[in-house]
Amino acid sequence: MASLVTLTSLLISVALLLLGHGMQLTLLPLRASLIGHSDLQIAIGGSAYFLGFIVGCMTVPRLIARVGHIRSFAVLASAMCSTLLVLSMLDAFWLWALLRLGTGIFICGLYSVIESWLNDQTDESNRGQILSIYTFLVLIAMAGGQQIIAVTELTAPTPFTLLAAIIAISMIPVCMTRTLAPAPVESTRTRIRLLISRSPTAVIGALCSGAVTGAFWSLGPIFARQTLNSVSETTLFMTAAILGGALCQYPFGWLSDRIGRKNVLLLLALLAAVSSAAVALAPTSELALLAIFFFGATTMPIYAMALASAADASLRHEFVEIGSTVLLLNAAGAVLAPLALGQLMQVGAPSWLFFGCAGLAALTAISVLLARGHRAPVDDVVPFSAAASEMAPTSFDLDPRAPEDAEGDIAPVPEPPAIIEAQDLQSTKGDDPLENPIDDLLDKSSDKSPVNQAESDNEHSDGKMP
Repeated sequence: MASLVTLTSLLISVALLLLGHGMQLTLLPLRASLIGHSDLQIAIGGSAYFLGFIVGCMTVPRLIARVGHIRSFAVLASAMCSTLLVLSMLDAFWLWALLRLGTGIFICGLYSVIESWLNDQTDESNRGQILSIYTFLVLIAMAGGQQIIAVTELTAPTPFTLLAAIIAISMIPVCMTRTLAPAPVESTRTRIRLLISRSPTAVIGALCSGAVTGAFWSLGPIFARQTLNSVSETTLFMTAAILGGALCQYPFGWLSDRIGRKNVLLLLALLAAVSSAAVALAPTSELALLAIFFFGATTMPIYAMALASAADASLRHEFVEIGSTVLLLNAAGAVLAPLALGQLMQVGAPSWLFFGCAGLAALTAISVLLARGHRAPVDDVVPFSAAASEMAPTSFDLDPRAPEDAEGDIAPVPEPPAIIEAQDLQSTKGDDPLENPIDDLLDKSSDKSPVNQAESDNEHSDGKMP
């Protein structure tokens, strides 16, 4: 409870920021469609956003190290506000795509500030609770942002102005806090080869999650706007998917703790293929909303399942690097898939978006079925922890393993040599040998010990360490 009070200002800022973030994820594709951008151009803009996320993962930690968390949050939020306001005034496609790249960088940076701050302010006793609240807050705030779009006029600058105002207000609690900011974060390298060797299923899950959910965020609003009757139904469509993902994280996580990550990942991929096809074939808006709920329920937990698989197969000191690799593979999938599926939508019909997602999910199921499992013992499986694909690499300091579960990752400390005891006893005896008659016996026995023999040999050597 004390940690929650300490983090109140940060969590308020998170809620406001993600309210705006959820709003812009749907608003920008819809606005691009209204100003005449093609489905392929909108897909390129979505890919630019996720490419910006990758760039931000690699560059923003340097900014935080230079000026600290509070200043970095203010700088990145200000840049995000300015970018969104400029987007409301531009129609040129390449400028639009460039600015979407910027939004990806700034959002990733804001996530980095938030998650490293959470890591610093929690400990092993409350870390799981804080992470659960944070993940729940991410999804609920993003769902709330969808509803704001339904009451604004997309052709006017009003939604962009409101969006910029929400993000600007999110700076106030963080900038006014009296809580000390954490130490600067460090850049984290990725280790794709290590992840492939340890857990091929994590690689497959990360790429699948990025491809399917990236295509959904980039082109889902366009599909909904072209197939449903109104903007309000479009926002309900996006909200239903987010709620499905939020509600089904823990049930699938609980199941994976009992029957294995690979089995649940295979189940999720098969169900995702079915739910994607159901969205594409839904004859009415009501059935489309029901189908997209199950689409979110079966696709959004895939990222957390891939991350849990990677954690199972990694040692404690490797988790930051391996977790960062999972995130960047997820982002890579989100960069590439919208380009292909956007082309499908342009040459075919809007429903081809979800037929494409169904094909990707089916391919994932086949790959998981054929992939070999990781080499982690069953007893070392890490308890499932919910995670959103919008995470930043700094969040992987929040290793889900408790300290006692990491005993197998650390070599046991060798027993101290017997000579130490002898030296301690030697230091306690007086100058008079009769003061402690047993000392002579200890000295003689210690002189014959292997340790002292080695020390004696070293005295006659050339002085170099072995």
